[in-house]
Amino acid sequence: MINQVYRLVSPRQFEVTYKDESIVDNYLIVRPTHLSICAADQRYYTGTRGKEAMRKKLPMALTHEGVGEVVFDPSNRFKIGSKVVMVPNTPVENDPYISENYLRSSKFRSSGYDGFMQDYVFLNPDRAVQLPDDINMDVVAFTELMTITVHALRRFKQKAHPRVDIFGVWGDGNLGFITCLFLKKLYPNSKVIIFGKTDYKLNHFSFVDETLKIDDIPHDLTVDHAIECAGGKGSQYAVEQIIDHINPEGTISLLGVSEYPIEVNTRMVLEKGLTLLGSSRSGVVDFERTVEIFKEHQDIIDYLSTLIGEVFEVRKIKDAINAFENDLSNSWGKTVMRWKI
Repeated sequence: MINQVYRLVSPRQFEVTYKDESIVDNYLIVRPTHLSICAADQRYYTGTRGKEAMRKKLPMALTHEGVGEVVFDPSNRFKIGSKVVMVPNTPVENDPYISENYLRSSKFRSSGYDGFMQDYVFLNPDRAVQLPDDINMDVVAFTELMTITVHALRRFKQKAHPRVDIFGVWGDGNLGFITCLFLKKLYPNSKVIIFGKTDYKLNHFSFVDETLKIDDIPHDLTVDHAIECAGGKGSQYAVEQIIDHINPEGTISLLGVSEYPIEVNTRMVLEKGLTLLGSSRSGVVDFERTVEIFKEHQDIIDYLSTLIGEVFEVRKIKDAINAFENDLSNSWGKTVMRWKI
């Protein structure tokens, strides 16, 4: 069959390409219905990813956050019409010690390989996880972002000491919101404090135990463990504050992506015996666990709905461009594309 793929060919320019796909190669075929725009997509769209990366990776279909409906399944795992979340990570080998999302050989959609901006997405059958039929598809469009938190918390549980009286989360953006919310659901007896700098963003964190501005932290306040979700230039300042306020032998989970190296006060890291734990992306087990959390805590979807910034119906390439352009000026939440092209 001929599949239409909507590829970015240069900054701010999409083109339709046609790809001949076989339906006898044991691929699961999913029709995307809802896609979410990520900051990484924007770096490609605007051309700020760097000339070498742009030259190497374009043309490429964007987006790695998306859900859809099954239209063909040779493995019989899913009924036709089932709602699924698509897993963008595609491993090509197994390792007993290294997770699929850290294997250098794994392929990740919209990062050198075509993402979900296609008429149909061809997946290995294990690269999809079934969703409840009645779930809010606008919200679960950005499930992949939630799985990053779930993955990081899974690694935290494996490696950190078990005293979890107080968690501190630095960063009042989308990832900080999701991380605080999942912490409150998975550690209901723990105190969760959000540290941020923007009042209107912090006002969305109604479910946390305490909200603090980063320029007004009590000198004697301490946390058992901390999660850094600031990213960018803010990563350095967040890590600096965390080191100051975390208890000895605490774990600092690093989630914020910085394009440039940051300075770290290694003297105090050593003096306090701290663990710095980096986490990136996720694997299919994290998608499965995230969907389980949706089912176990049904109110979580309502909280997550406040993260929806704008929703666009995309019926042609111009609509997709409008969605990407609007997202650049969106100061809160996620931009979702209802994929009807």
